[in-house]
Amino acid sequence: MSLLSAPRVLSAHQEPKAPSSASHRPTSQAPPLCHPIPKICPGLEGLLASTEPDPRCPTAQMNCPLGTTGHKKNLSEPLELCPFSKPDLALMQSFNLLNSEDWEKKIEGLTYLRSLAHYHSDTLHGRLHEVCVCLTQEVKNLRSGVSRVAVCTLGDLYTHMQKAMDQELEGTAKALLQKAGESNAFIRQDVDAALNCMVQHCTPNRTINALLTGGLSHLNAVVRKCTAQHLANLVEKVGAARLLSGGKDVTDRILPAVTKLAQDSSQEARYFGRRMLLSLSSHPDFDKILEKYIPTKELPTVRDTVFTLKTKGLGEITQDAQSARGRRSVPGSGTVRASSLTREPLNQTNRDSNSHHSYRSQTQSIADKTEYIKQISGLLGSKDFRERIKGIDQLVDDCRHHPNMVMKSIFPVFDAFKARLQESNSKVNLYALESLQKIIQLLKDNLSQVVNILVPAIVDNHLNSKNNAIYSAAIGAINALILNLDNVLLLQPFCTKAQFLSGKAKVDLIEKVADLVTDLYPRKPQLVEQKVLPLLWHLLGTSTHSGTIHGRGGSVRGAIANLCHALYAQMGPSLSECAASQPANVHKSLNEVLRTFS
Repeated sequence: MSLLSAPRVLSAHQEPKAPSSASHRPTSQAPPLCHPIPKICPGLEGLLASTEPDPRCPTAQMNCPLGTTGHKKNLSEPLELCPFSKPDLALMQSFNLLNSEDWEKKIEGLTYLRSLAHYHSDTLHGRLHEVCVCLTQEVKNLRSGVSRVAVCTLGDLYTHMQKAMDQELEGTAKALLQKAGESNAFIRQDVDAALNCMVQHCTPNRTINALLTGGLSHLNAVVRKCTAQHLANLVEKVGAARLLSGGKDVTDRILPAVTKLAQDSSQEARYFGRRMLLSLSSHPDFDKILEKYIPTKELPTVRDTVFTLKTKGLGEITQDAQSARGRRSVPGSGTVRASSLTREPLNQTNRDSNSHHSYRSQTQSIADKTEYIKQISGLLGSKDFRERIKGIDQLVDDCRHHPNMVMKSIFPVFDAFKARLQESNSKVNLYALESLQKIIQLLKDNLSQVVNILVPAIVDNHLNSKNNAIYSAAIGAINALILNLDNVLLLQPFCTKAQFLSGKAKVDLIEKVADLVTDLYPRKPQLVEQKVLPLLWHLLGTSTHSGTIHGRGGSVRGAIANLCHALYAQMGPSLSECAASQPANVHKSLNEVLRTFS
């Protein structure tokens, strides 16, 4: 008799089924649509803890259908994982189950590992490499049910082991990216979710290297697109300043990779590559950094791409799949676009006339735009502070009377305006901040493209300024953003700044994040949990070092308490349940704060 048996793992809507005899089961039996119910052997009660199954934890986004083949199980309904009273024995049994040829036992072994990751992550530390080797093999399993559970188990490890997974990222990420190229849409969704956990919880530098090694030069365009998409999310999370700081194995890898993806043959990979290039180009020394890390023969192409992005914008993503669906084969005529079959042919005269008119209009539009950018940038960059103020006035006036012209040139215009927001002349600096409030009210959501330019320019220096007028103008600009833009756009940059700023600026940003939680959670609960909970765990983990910092509104500790209160008002007891997977000091700090609410 086995010392251990697999824990009983059921989805919320599953009913137990009587076990059938193995001797009557056909060898070609397909996996069931639900997770098989393991036989419970004597002694199992000693392995499982007597606690109730853990309810859903919003930070554990990796909830995978077990053993599905043709139907997608609701991924929002997690497994009821149970802790073990003897986790070391459970780990040994998981290896035994994974070595079995029976796919059901493999799923049981994977379920053990998910429970261990969730409740006993310390047990996995000593044998983490062996665990990852086993999981990498099962990710490649030809039975999709086993493969999907293995993918989700890796997501659990990224979420709960975090930096401990750094040494294993290259191998596991490569296996996941290979799986992203499969035709099974459900597997691709699971891979995306697992890679997102890696981006959110593991060390950024190691994650960048793992993504680039596993997918940058892959022959499959879908794999390159998946790589570019998660790399873009990571670039936006970390920010241009850190990525282009010249750090070892960071700038020298990320910049050439981004420029390569920006010219990829796949439209989707190219879109995410250009999104990263646009984000990195906000760095003040971007051109000098380009010259250092990009080969001379490629510089003109990269600079042309950046100029086009800043003048015309990024545009919408164009899917390769949609492009392919837009064609159909016609016997004897090759492959043509479906839409062209119903289109009347133009005679040559009309075609030439329309082409000439289109070219002339486009040339005039580009000329007007170029002239406007040159004129407004010249004023905003003038050596005379009075001319710079005049340029700010003109920008406000253009936003009021000629918003389309401003929007067509939004990136170069706001790059020039950003310099005035960071102006050393306090008079111009204050005038720019006050004018920005008017601009925000005029353009509203049209500013969504430059949020990542505006937020750092507003908060990095001004919220710690000793000049009360500048501080008040900066707070006014932040409040204008909150009132006039979709707050979904502000959540990530606010969380990032709240984590890395210090002093009274940190206090103010934490308070603003708490306000966003109250506004966004009712309609975007998963987004709020994904962005805000990691910030809260960071703040609680470091609060003992920052509790004495005071700002105009109070201490960092008080701001953290307000953030906890905002989250608890929306999430209730599940907030504390989510913290159970965090280090002991974080869980303890949260409980201390929550006790003050009762």
